[in-house]
Parts: sequence; C-alpha cells; structure tokens
Amino acid sequence: MSEDRYRGSGRRIPRGRLSRLGQFGRLAGGVAGGMLAEGARRLADGERPRMRDMLLTPGNIGSAVDRLSHLRGAAMKLGQMISLDAGDLLPAELSQIMARLRDNAHHMPPAKLNRVLAQHWGKDWRARFARFEPRPIAAASIGQVHRAVTHDGRELAIKVQYPGVRESIDADVDNVATLLRLSGLLPRELDIGPLLAEAKRQLAEEADYEREGAQMALFGELLADSPDVAVPELDREFTTDRVLAMSFVPGQPIESLESAPQETRDETMRRLIALVLRELFEFGVMQTDPNFANYRYQPDSGRLVLLDFGAARAIAPATVQGYRGLLQAGLCDDRSAIRDAAVSAGFVGQAAVVRHRARVDRMIAVIADELNRPGPFDFGDRSFVGALREEGMEIAADKGSWHLPPPDILFVQRKISGTALLAARLKARVDVRALAEPFLA
Repeated sequence: MSEDRYRGSGRRIPRGRLSRLGQFGRLAGGVAGGMLAEGARRLADGERPRMRDMLLTPGNIGSAVDRLSHLRGAAMKLGQMISLDAGDLLPAELSQIMARLRDNAHHMPPAKLNRVLAQHWGKDWRARFARFEPRPIAAASIGQVHRAVTHDGRELAIKVQYPGVRESIDADVDNVATLLRLSGLLPRELDIGPLLAEAKRQLAEEADYEREGAQMALFGELLADSPDVAVPELDREFTTDRVLAMSFVPGQPIESLESAPQETRDETMRRLIALVLRELFEFGVMQTDPNFANYRYQPDSGRLVLLDFGAARAIAPATVQGYRGLLQAGLCDDRSAIRDAAVSAGFVGQAAVVRHRARVDRMIAVIADELNRPGPFDFGDRSFVGALREEGMEIAADKGSWHLPPPDILFVQRKISGTALLAARLKARVDVRALAEPFLA
C-alpha cells in the first residue's frame, strides 16, 4: 500500500447481477472475435491454428485484463490468481500482460466513497479525523485503501470495500467457470464443483473485514517474536464488516529490491521462505495470497511488512503431513518415494502416473536434482523451467490425465509458488534445505 505507486482512476463498478453478466458477455464476445481474427491470420500464413494459440493472444489477454479490472471483486481476484498460479507456464509476454491485473485499478468515485463511509461511520464521519486523504493510496480487487490521521494522532490505513463485491461473489465465480468451459480449456469430465465451492467460501471470507482484522491480530501475536517482520495493528474503533482500519506502516514495494545488493535480496527471501515454512509446519495457519503487493520492505530497518490477511486460513493436518512427507522424500533424493508421496497427498493424480509415468519421473528428476544441489538454491537460474514446462504441457494435453488436487492443497501451493516467483524475480539465493530440515525432524 504505497503512495508512490498507485496511479488508478475513478470508474463506476457494476453492481447488479445483470450488469455484471453483461460485462462477462462483452468479455466473451471480444475474446471470441479475437480468436476468429487470430485463427484467420494463422490460416492465411499456412498454419493449422490450435485453440490454445488462438485464445492466449496478447489482444485477448489485454481485453480480459481491462474488463476484469472494471468488474473488480471476485472476477478480478480470480484473474489475479491465474496470473500468479500460471507462473512460468505462461509465455513471457502473456505473463507480463496478466501481471497488469495486480496493478491495474479503477477506484470508487468520491461521491460513492462518501456514501459508503457515511453508511458505516455516520454522516459526520469526516469530523472524526484530523485528516482523511480522499484519493486512495492503493486499490485492489475487493477494496481500496486511504490514509488518515485521527485527532489523537493515530496514523491509519483504512481499507474500504467496493459496494456489491460480497453479493456478486457466487455469480462471478460461476461466470468465470462458464467462460473456462466454453473456451475448451477445461474438459467437461473434470469435476470442478468442489473447487468452485471452496473459491466462493474463501472469497466470502476475504470480503469479511472483521474476520480479516482478527486474522491480522492473530498474525501479530504469532510473529511477536520476529522483530524483523512488521504486522499492522488493528484499529477496532473504525473497523466494520466492510471497512478495515489498521495502523499505517510505511514501506516500499517488495519489487524495489530488484536493484538491491545480492545479500539484501537473499536475506529478504530467506525470511519470507522461513515464514512460509513456519506458517505451514508451526502455526498451522497461512496467509495464502502471494500477491507481491502484500509485502513491503523498510530499507532503513530491513524489516518486512506484511499486509492483507483476508486469505489467511487454517491448514488441515493431512495437508501439513502431505507436504512434510513430500519434502522428506525430496531431501532424501528418493525418487520413488517422491512420486508415491505426491500421489498419496493428492498433488498428482494416479491417472497421470499410469498414462505418463516416464514424463512424471523426468519432472521429478529435474526437481530433485535442483533441490539437492549443494549450497544455496539459485532462484534466478530458470534453466530447468523449460524442461518442466515441456513435460508438463504434454501431460496437460491429455485431458484423461487431468486431476484437481484437494482445495486445501491448491491454496497452500499457490502461496508456495507465488513465493518462489518472487524469489525468481529478485534472483535470490537461499539455502532452502537448511531452512526446511528443522521442520522435518
């Protein structure tokens, strides 16, 4: 939540089910038109176009970004998840375009903001502050953040939820799922019902700011013994179910460390990876949204600042044990045990192993070789990613081998993958083995 970064513009956000459905219809129509144009171009060049190539064009992705940014709410949140979860599997150009969803923003017009705050704080709400900055310092998928100062000198960051976000969650999730079905990217045989239900549940939890405030307070307690990590303090006076008030904690975007000395980048990512391990194996609670905007850095103190606890959730003991077994097998370099643990925990489907045993084993070998190299793991060296992408795409092309891991694993893995992507962006070198071993004893 940094003032020097946000440059969004005011734009009315569709609220009603029909108006949001219309936006999805325009999105689908624009993508369909783009697919026809791309297919015609490839045919004219003598190529045989594939569905994926026609769908995943810069023009189509750009249109999706603009439309989802306008819709905000669950629609944009799901788009952000795709941009992070796809990681290295998306072509570089498309990955950069999708990343715009993490920064692109349309905030509430001032009159709408005033009505929302009057509803929660009363018509004279401005009199309760010595200063309230009307222009947001940050805007995200569910709410926007304003800086304020109370008469007794408390400096606050106040997150205000967009009207209609909570009410539109179920419809948005269903509409995104319908678009994926119509695109042909998901086979009809794949049962995504449990995942959709879990996505709706988590998004509803993220829209409950009183719950998020409680999770923020919990993480403040869990990390009280970590002076190198800062968590904002909940301000209960101004917090409601749709307005979240917290102490303002200054910090720079975590991406600003790209130009920092190597040792600074290494130490920062060491702390973040250690935090993920503590969340999984010690706390049993994890903030599962790895959006880079949720981390800040204080160059003077070297402290990490953690923001946004809406996606914090308890981790099932079976999931914790599944990760522990997988890590133990990996650090022992037991390739058969890695495969068995991955299937047992639900990371990999049995059908993929039966139908593509050699490819699965080659992917395991690549990961195990990288994990067991002596010394720090170089996240900036992406030479192994190409081999994983090639094998993974071949397996994914066989829809008969598709498998959805349990939702709990998907959310945890999202945090792990997002953390690895940030480490790659910072080109950090971290001895992951040394950090993980104490949790596996």
